[in-house]
Order: sequence, then C-alpha cells, then structure tokens
Amino acid sequence: MTNPFKFDFSNLKGDFIGGLTAGIVALPLALAFGDQTALGAMSGLYGAIAIAILAALFGGTNTQVSGPTAPMTVVSASVIASAMLEVGVTDAYEAIGLILATFFIAGAIQVFFGIIKLGRFIKYIPYPVVSGFMSGIGVIIIITQIFPLLGYDASQDVELVTGKLPIAEEQILEGIIKEEAQDGVLKGVMDGTVIQETNARFSAVTAEDIETRAGKLAQRQSKGTVGVFQLLTRPFSFPGGINWLNLLLGIGTVMIIYGFKRITKAVPSSLVALVVLTLVAVFFVEPGAVPVIGAVDGGLPQIRLSFFAALFDLGNLGIILNFGATLAALGAIDSLLTSVVADNITKTKHDPNQELIGQGIGNMGAAFIGGLPGAGATLRTVINIESGGKTKISGIVAGVFLLAVLLGLSGVVSYIPKAVLAGILLTVGIGIIDYKGLRHLRSVPIGDAAVMLVVLGLTVFVGLLEAVAVGMVMATLLFMKKSADIVESEARGESLTEFSQEKPWADEGDLIKRLGDRVYIKHLDGPLFFGFVSSFQAIMRQLPNLEVLVIRMREVPYIDQSGLYALEDAILDLQKRNVAVVFTGMNDQIRDMLERINLIPGLVDTEYVFKDFKTCRSWLSERLEEGNLDQVSDRQQDMPAKIGDNIDEA
Repeated sequence: MTNPFKFDFSNLKGDFIGGLTAGIVALPLALAFGDQTALGAMSGLYGAIAIAILAALFGGTNTQVSGPTAPMTVVSASVIASAMLEVGVTDAYEAIGLILATFFIAGAIQVFFGIIKLGRFIKYIPYPVVSGFMSGIGVIIIITQIFPLLGYDASQDVELVTGKLPIAEEQILEGIIKEEAQDGVLKGVMDGTVIQETNARFSAVTAEDIETRAGKLAQRQSKGTVGVFQLLTRPFSFPGGINWLNLLLGIGTVMIIYGFKRITKAVPSSLVALVVLTLVAVFFVEPGAVPVIGAVDGGLPQIRLSFFAALFDLGNLGIILNFGATLAALGAIDSLLTSVVADNITKTKHDPNQELIGQGIGNMGAAFIGGLPGAGATLRTVINIESGGKTKISGIVAGVFLLAVLLGLSGVVSYIPKAVLAGILLTVGIGIIDYKGLRHLRSVPIGDAAVMLVVLGLTVFVGLLEAVAVGMVMATLLFMKKSADIVESEARGESLTEFSQEKPWADEGDLIKRLGDRVYIKHLDGPLFFGFVSSFQAIMRQLPNLEVLVIRMREVPYIDQSGLYALEDAILDLQKRNVAVVFTGMNDQIRDMLERINLIPGLVDTEYVFKDFKTCRSWLSERLEEGNLDQVSDRQQDMPAKIGDNIDEA
C-alpha cells in the first residue's frame, strides 16, 4: 500500500488551483445533497469537508476529490428515514445516535475492505450492472425533486395529514411504551399501576402534538420514490398545492446551469445559479413566499460522540450492520470507479485498497461531526485534474476551502431557496443517467440489456444493495451459460494472458521480422468480457510506438457490452496516437455487435476488417511497399466517433 503521509510539492500551484476549483463545484452540490435528507443542508457540507480532507490524505488516488455523491445521498436518506422509524420519532436529530453509528460502521467496513485487499475485485462488476445502477440513481433523484420544485409541502396538506392522525397516535403510544421499557418501568406483565401511568402520559399528548407528527409522516412519505407516485396528484387537488414562484426559481436554476455552460466553463454554472437566484429571492421575493433552508449553526460543527452508545445496543445492531454494509459497498464501488476514470485521464495507476482505507477513514470522520457519508466524486475529480491538480494536496485544498466557507459564510446559507437546490439536484439526476447504455439497449446482447433494466428497476423501487446483488447474480449466470455454450460447441475459451511479447502464429511467417516495429499483431485468445476489460485496457496502454495494430480475433468466441466499450475506448486512444487499427478473423456475432453500435464503420472502416489473416498480410505488404500506411491512420482519424459521445457526469 502507498504511504498516505508522503506529499509531493512539485505541483503546488496546479494542486491549489485544481483543489480550489473542485471545492467551488462541491459547495452547491454538498448543500443540495444535505437538503435531500432529513439532516438538512449543513450535514452535506460537514460531510464534504471531512471526507475531502481525510480521503485525500489517506487514500490511494492522487487526484481524487471526495464528498457526498448522488448514490450515497440516496442511500443515506433511506438510512435516516429507517432510523427515525426504528426509534419512532419524526425529527432526525432525535435518532442521530443510530444514524451516525450506521455512517461510522460504513466507514469502518470500508477500511476493513481495504485491509483484506477487496479493492482488486472491482473489475469484476460488469458494465450493465453499473449502468443500470447509476441510471436508477438518476431516476430516483429526478422523481424526488418533483415536489420540491412544485413547492408542495405534504405537511400542509390537511386531507393527507388528517389521514395520518391514527398512525401518528399509534406511534406516539408505542414511543411512550418503549421509553418506559427502557427506563425499567415495565417488568413482566403490565399491572394496573403501569397502565394508569401509560394512560396518564398519553393523555398529556395534545392534539397539536399528534397533528405535528402526522404532518411529518406525510412529509416523509412525499420524499420517497414510491411515495411521490402515490401522492403525484396531490399538488393539483387542493388550493395552494403548487407554489408557482418556487417553480420559476427551480426552472431558472436549471436554465442557468445549462445555459451558462455555453458561455463559459471557467466558473461552475451550478454556483452561478446558486448565487444569482439566492440574491433574486432575497431582494425581490417577499419573505416566506418560497421555502428556504432557514437558520443553520455557524462556526465549527459539533463533535458527536454519543453515537457510540448505539453501537453497543444489540437491538439496533441489525439495522446498523445492514445499512452500514450497503453504504460501504456502494461507497467502494462509487469511489473505485471514479479512481479508474482518474487513471484513464492521468495515465497513472491508483492503489484500490489504500483508496478504500482512505474513503473509510473519511466517512468515519464525517460521522464524528454529523456529516453525510460520501465517496470519490467523478465530476469534482475530473475538474480537479483539468484545472491542474496532480497530487493529494489538491483534494485537501478542496476540503479546506469548504471549511473556510463554513466559518465565514454559514449565515448566508439560511437564505438559499430550496427550489434552487432542487434545480441543482435535478440536473445532477439528468446527468448521471447512462444515456449511451440506454441508447444501445436494442443493439447489445439481450442478456446485458435485461440485466441493465432489472438493476435500474430494482434501484428505483426496491433498494440499491438488492439491485446490485441481483444484477451480479444475473450477470454471473449469463456468463456461465455463455461459457457452457462455448464449451459445448468445442470453441476455445481459455483466459487471456497478460501483455507479453507475442509469439507469431503459424500463418504469420516472417512478417514481424520483415516489418520490424512498424506493425504490431495482437492475438486475443478468449472471450472479451467484463472480467477481462481491466487487463485488456492495460494491454492497450502498454503497446509500444507503432504505425498499425492488427487485432487477431480468430480465437475470440464472444464479446459483451463491457468488452465493446473497452474496445471502443482503446481504438479512440490509439487513433489519437496516429495508430491505424485493423481486425482479422472476427466471427459473425462479434462483427454484428460492432456494427450495431457503429464501431464498424464509425471508427474502423469495413475495408480494414479482414475475414482472414492471409488477406490482411497481403494488404500490409502492399501498403508498406507503397508507403501508404500513413493514409490509413489519417483516414481512420477523420471517421466520426459516433459511439464515443461523452455524457455529463454528476
């Protein structure tokens, strides 16, 4: 593992600018993610500060900028809601011990993952699972922002709240009985005295108390995906259901975020929207006309140690471990995928196990100050790299900047309209959906498409951990079936070896000897699938300088969606290096897949796809003798990369 305390000061200016830029981007997102949960906007900022600094200090990816992310926030909101239900309260801070204990355990589990070197297994998560999961997160965020954009407050919906009154009474009575049990009042069978005391305490509960709890129950229902569908018509069914001024602020936020990017990307558009529309609300909107964040605690966050008591409560251990494992697994996947993105941009190699330890320590630290857990954030990491960040100092700078904002501007946060945060989250949800994967649903193998759709549906309507678990099982079964089919048809399907000096096949003769280092022939000897993608990408990165790469696919029986996209990325990278790419010997299934997603002829023209190596060998000899090989790479570079379109990342 890497040394977390080894600093590189050779790029101090670039790291400062990169970290500062990433911190500016993180500010509105942290507040928006916090406001998505019952802990409030400041919990997102607290988490962003702790995780950014600690994960950068102890992590294994030099350019990673961490903090609350969309997937982690969705799960955190579910953890908070479940903890409140378990304790029987409607105020999140009444269940803060159980909530923070869960967040702390999630970080501890991530540290454990790193210690037992579980990070190396991230490469075995297939693309359809990741795609369906991320798209499902995007859909959840979009759905749950409908009511905040409309300004609909379920707690003010009299008809809805009235329907919750019996449940509220029942919960209050259960809470009283539970308190008495904890205080030792209930011993064995309840006698008349205890019943009288319980009745006396329940009689002291006012109608206002019951109505307040019923309002919070209604509000909690309106924050869930299923609840939004159940209450979708409510904003239109009673007077004042839609706050049109609130809706205009939300729409204005979305327009500024997308429109300002067309003007300049030097300043984060989400920050521009946050500042501009908050000023509009302060100076031009009557106080109370739109919901705002409201009063927040200023100065340094409170250190919370009381959650340790919840760790030793055996009655709560089940929910802590269940949700803690969910957050830990999700955070590990989220962070390591971002690390892979950073590696691809910087051409470096992260330490996955050290990264898990860093993320775990960051989440444990966030729990101590009441912050949301998080993970490596793709958008912030990419912005850090593009702005000059190269070492872990950049991630620390991002966290220190947010800390400075907390100390100096926390009073301003109370004036931010919730509609603005909803608009920011709406664009995050739209950006996180994997449009490329959805666009190719009809083109990829039906099994991959089914996995993606099932994971997406389970993510939205059931749960995140369940979605990933089911997706992994489905992908594994599909791969096992495909492998069995290959064996039955007597096709070769052994594992591909790591990059090494290629041994010529019999039909290649002395071609390599004659052509020297101008042409490289790469033999692929098995299925190009999700488990091999990482190794394949490493092979492509290690290729020496050359003029043309011949990829022999005679022994490749099958390619899945992960393999398709890995092949696409490799070709795009090689063409940037002026390397021409040609294929030989691919079977009908593989060629059909490449044509369906327009890799052929979108990136590699059909004239460079040879049925057998004999034809390719003649073509190579002819081109080399005539000196026309440069024309091939130039022509390939001019081809439109129609399947390489990038999508915005959240």
